[in-house]
Amino acid sequence: MIVVSDTSAITALLQIGQVELLSALYGDVFIPEAVRDELTATYKKLPAFIRVVPIADSAYCARLLKELHASEAEAIVLAKEIKADNLLMDELDGRRVATREGVHVIGLLGVILEAKLRGLIPSAVKISERLEREAHFHVADSIKEIIFREAGEL
Repeated sequence: MIVVSDTSAITALLQIGQVELLSALYGDVFIPEAVRDELTATYKKLPAFIRVVPIADSAYCARLLKELHASEAEAIVLAKEIKADNLLMDELDGRRVATREGVHVIGLLGVILEAKLRGLIPSAVKISERLEREAHFHVADSIKEIIFREAGEL
């Protein structure tokens, strides 16, 4: 499975010490240079499974930059260029544009659900609570309810 990620999911998982879940689920995770730049502003060394790939279509990216931050725009362009199965992105504007552009989007709680269903974590609720408490990563209660129900924790 080919997965491209924006900054926020990787940052949140790094903050709670669970970034290896991405590797366990997907193997390599691809990021564009703008995401790398945001991550390395805080984290000097990125996990080995994160692969930086420059985007090719700068004109397409420039069009998306009228609506989005560089990391979101580049992540969408990269997802299209490498025909990613999923784009890991949680920001609403980015998700809206990605969907409009024909890119399949999954959020961090979707990743947590997948990890729970594959037996990689004991509790989606506990990881979600840590994300909120330690990484200040917030998701609407309605989304959490859906994820926790699918995880068998409600």
